Amino acid sequence: MLSTTEMVISIAIALTLGGVLAFLFWKQRKEAKVLEEQYEKAKTAPPATQPLQLQAYERLILLVDRIALPNVISRTSTAGLSARDMQLLLTQTIRTEFEYNVTQQIYVSQQSWEAVRNLKDQNIMIVNQISSFLPAEATGQDLSRSILEMLMQSPKASLHNVVADVLSYEAKKLMS
Repeated sequence: MLSTTEMVISIAIALTLGGVLAFLFWKQRKEAKVLEEQYEKAKTAPPATQPLQLQAYERLILLVDRIALPNVISRTSTAGLSARDMQLLLTQTIRTEFEYNVTQQIYVSQQSWEAVRNLKDQNIMIVNQISSFLPAEATGQDLSRSILEMLMQSPKASLHNVVADVLSYEAKKLMS
């Protein structure tokens, strides 16, 4: 049989263990509740990167507009340039615009970024191809006119409207 002292010690140990277990259970429930509240809050609130993503789509739509061949030609058209100089000016302008926005790729989908990159590559290829068919004495105005005529004859040759639509769709999807 247990003495009174042993019984008091046993009860004290049992109460201490019970208290520790109750505290641990309470702490675990509190942490679970906090995590659940954070999850619910995260579900309803927009992610922290969403404004950056939307801004990236805006900038890329602007880029697509700026590297559209008719727009590049109208911004860079300079009298007195040879076709070769105009070719270099057009391709350099397209590359510079693209390089200025290259960091936007981390905020947009892979498909969107590839569409923008393909547009840049296609526009440079068009400029280089048309330039290669012109005579050596051709002027920058001849090159510009030839590019614009080609785009008018085959509107599907220019991807800038399609790429702008893809970017716009992706941005709208992000907002919904």
